[in-house]
Amino acid sequence: MNWGVFEGLLSGVNKYSTAFGRIWLSLVFIFRLLVYIVAAEQVWSDDHKDFDCNTRQPGCTNVCFDHFFPVSHIRLWALQLILVTCPSLLVIMHVAYREDRERKNREKNGENCPRLYSNTGKKHGGLWWTYLLSLVFKASVDTVFLYIFYHFYRNYTLPRVVKCELPPCPNVVDCFISRPTEKNVFTLFMVVTSCICVVLSLVEAAYLIGKRCRECLLGSSGESCRSRQDCTLSYAEPVGMAGQVFHGADYKPPTASIPPTAASPGTLPEEEALP
Repeated sequence: MNWGVFEGLLSGVNKYSTAFGRIWLSLVFIFRLLVYIVAAEQVWSDDHKDFDCNTRQPGCTNVCFDHFFPVSHIRLWALQLILVTCPSLLVIMHVAYREDRERKNREKNGENCPRLYSNTGKKHGGLWWTYLLSLVFKASVDTVFLYIFYHFYRNYTLPRVVKCELPPCPNVVDCFISRPTEKNVFTLFMVVTSCICVVLSLVEAAYLIGKRCRECLLGSSGESCRSRQDCTLSYAEPVGMAGQVFHGADYKPPTASIPPTAASPGTLPEEEALP
């Protein structure tokens, strides 16, 4: 394994993940992948060789082993880890696609051209859907493999002795599993970590959906506030016209009656003015 490429992929996944995604990443690559590589493979390395049955009938041991262990734990975990980490790589590929489009746009229209994306790593548009679907896919993969393990190995545990009566066994034979306690410990450890990963994926998906709904609500409320402000300004009274009353064109102002005043002293009454 090229650890330089592996480190680059991990840093890319960590860069474009949320806080829940970083916890999920640490849990998968430290508590699941490293445990699988360092310890689990060695525990199951002698799985078939040390499966003993108290018979010398040719083929009986192989048939019984295939019946009780249809798929090895190691191979199931390897397939699970491959499928559960592929969606994270898909998110990195989507970001790389955005960066490539941005680069081609600058080469075509110049460095001062409008950007296609404000931030190529920001989870908006198609990248948001890619990230959300990757979370759903990861949670679904872990859930399916938990069911497969439970279907093959009840309660996720291995018994010390199994009884087999399949042909070509001559009768009911006892078969003994190597290191059952140690295998049960590793199996339960991987099951618990898988359950935690499922919960983290669902919580992160709920966080993304809740954040998007909050942004949509804030955006719609902001637009409604702006529209109300525009309406208020359009119906507001002009400056300096407050308190004035406007009438129609046929309005006639009332005529004020002038009270009679006394005659001025320089003017004689009409009777006295006549000769």
